[in-house]
Amino acid sequence: MAHVEEAPQQGASAPPQGKEKKLPARDRFTVITMVTVPLALVVLLVWVPALLSVVLSFGRWNGFGDLDTIEWVGLQNYEDIVTIYPAFWPAIQHNLIWLGFLVVFPTLLGMLLAVVLDREMKGSRVYQTAFYMPVVLSLALIGFIWQLFYSRDQGLINQVFGSEVDWYGDPDVNLWAVLVATAWRHTGYVMLIYLAGLKGVDASLREAAAVDGANEVKTFFHVIFPVMRPINLVVVVIVVIESLRAFDLVWVINKGRNGLEVIGALVAQNVVGEATRYGFGSALAVVMMLISSVFITLYLRTVFREERS
Repeated sequence: MAHVEEAPQQGASAPPQGKEKKLPARDRFTVITMVTVPLALVVLLVWVPALLSVVLSFGRWNGFGDLDTIEWVGLQNYEDIVTIYPAFWPAIQHNLIWLGFLVVFPTLLGMLLAVVLDREMKGSRVYQTAFYMPVVLSLALIGFIWQLFYSRDQGLINQVFGSEVDWYGDPDVNLWAVLVATAWRHTGYVMLIYLAGLKGVDASLREAAAVDGANEVKTFFHVIFPVMRPINLVVVVIVVIESLRAFDLVWVINKGRNGLEVIGALVAQNVVGEATRYGFGSALAVVMMLISSVFITLYLRTVFREERS
């Protein structure tokens, strides 16, 4: 018997084409709230203070009295920063040393730990937790923890080697002592980022490299590392930002003085310190923001270019 197709019912109508389904009023309210509330917080807590800092950087104000007492001086604060402010150029130098140290030591060490732990060795979860534990601690707390090692009278280092070095007080060594403490925290952060990136690498790439006779070192540097280019960019931006926002640890130690001058500490000294020079401190903050924006812009430009391609 031949199969007879049923004719479509006349009463049935296909759903209208080209019409979007509207969300119920309750769902629209939820979506609008989830978008506007975080946006308002970002504008009020980030963009408004940043713009006010830019405006205030062109004036002199000690924080007392009305806003009418602000003396507008144009670019004088910026000129004073680069000409007559003795702590600025040492702070720039220290931030650059901070950047170079983070790139060379904790970043490479974190990458090495990620490669080793990615091999699913026995107890890898325990090692991951141990290396990542310092990341959840604040830099201020890390400064106090490392005081147990660096204390001149009761520190572990001086007790073991029989020395009397003031690791936090001597301007010739305190910067390097602080960098070691920072590296202790930063290594676990970089390790976790690279470990996540290694988990996302296609296993067929490793197999193809093994078939071609490449050893593990060549496989990593010629196959795995280039594939993780987005991860590398993220790590570079994080390292740059960490080096520029270096503040907590040096402020806990000596408020960014005596060999530990960094830009973040200079901003705090002029805004909340004894000087209370809001205009001058705002100019320093703008300089730090501009330096950070350069690296962030380069990163975003690279990411958007890769997405378009």
